[in-house]
Amino acid sequence: MFADILNCCAEVVAGSAAWLGRGLSCVCAQRREGDASRLSFDLTPAQEECLQRLQSRIDVAYDSSIPEHQEALKALWNAAFPEEELCGLISEQWKEMGWQGKDPSTDFRGGGFISLENLLYFARNVPKSFQELLRKQEGDRSVWEYPFAVAGVNITFMLIQMLDLEAVKPRTMVGATFLKFLAENESAFDLLYCITFKLMDHQWLSMRASYMDFNAVMKSTRRQLERELLLEDISRLEDLPSYGLLAR
Repeated sequence: MFADILNCCAEVVAGSAAWLGRGLSCVCAQRREGDASRLSFDLTPAQEECLQRLQSRIDVAYDSSIPEHQEALKALWNAAFPEEELCGLISEQWKEMGWQGKDPSTDFRGGGFISLENLLYFARNVPKSFQELLRKQEGDRSVWEYPFAVAGVNITFMLIQMLDLEAVKPRTMVGATFLKFLAENESAFDLLYCITFKLMDHQWLSMRASYMDFNAVMKSTRRQLERELLLEDISRLEDLPSYGLLAR
């Protein structure tokens, strides 16, 4: 099933998946003295540097008064609806993308500016899948669907928590595994975001979910993603290009 999800992200730029197979092969963990139940993960200097840069992104709150943030939001609209001119940063049009109201800035509190960056990365690098999810073009959809943009912010928040990215050092095998990926490719978080969004939609359809089931779908998505990251056969992961992830 995970291979099918990756195949749906076929437009991702060349080189984006090579780290995924290699990343599982060497994650060093040690028992902490006096605590047999916890693991201590040693980071390489490269991993520490990449983690700090990612944490710097995570720490940035969305601020509607900052021109860079305004331009990123406009860019997201243009990528999502290139045929429709945006009337303003506060507009009823934003509801078409799945924001809760006419001012998207109120929905960024949980994910920060990085959640906007993730959505924009998805729109620019995996446009086919982005549009399919935005417009709910695949599967037998619910009458009351999940709001696309708000779901995207929730996915960013979930990944930050699951990967323990606000800690100085990873405290779980999932987090340590991801940092190996990140050292191989600094777009690892953005790429994983795209895969997770597609996986979430797959879970949504499989569960025949409706709006009130969104939290259950997110929990199921997290469990599935953790299993795939830790248990996926390395030889299969090294063959990811054959799934079409790197194809244009």
